Amino acid sequence: MSQLHPYWRMEYIEAPRMPDLKRPFTELPALGDDRTAFIVHRSSLSYLMLNRFPYNPGHLLAIPLRDVTDIEELTPAESADLFAIITFGKKVLKAALKPDGFNIGFNLGSASGGSIPHLHGHIVPRWNGDNNFMPVLGQTRILPQALESTWERLSAEAARLASA
Repeated sequence: MSQLHPYWRMEYIEAPRMPDLKRPFTELPALGDDRTAFIVHRSSLSYLMLNRFPYNPGHLLAIPLRDVTDIEELTPAESADLFAIITFGKKVLKAALKPDGFNIGFNLGSASGGSIPHLHGHIVPRWNGDNNFMPVLGQTRILPQALESTWERLSAEAARLASA
């Protein structure tokens, strides 16, 4: 049997964990520490954060600040703001990570795979050839960069684009 040696994982294993939150998507913005919460950018009604369990490096979540579970519950202003922040997140990822494409969408309802009842959109950067044997055989995804490093890179790019 072959052995995988991801030595960088020890940094992740020993990193401090987030406190247990009852409503994480509404409680994380209130922490006041965007670095710890992995919040990359905020708008008036929504925010972008790194997915803690990403499909691919840079996988962002676009989340309304108000606690809602379905797109039908959004006000027109919240809907416009959420779509604008999704577009902004795509621009950030395009500039910072240079993907070949994107998957953008929502999982609505528990049957769609949503583990926490809260509305959030996914912005997943994709690269040609980013599929490999690891998810199929090893049920494992390979992420080439720690979330903290990805957060720094994307936050810097979001700040640059927001000020442009």
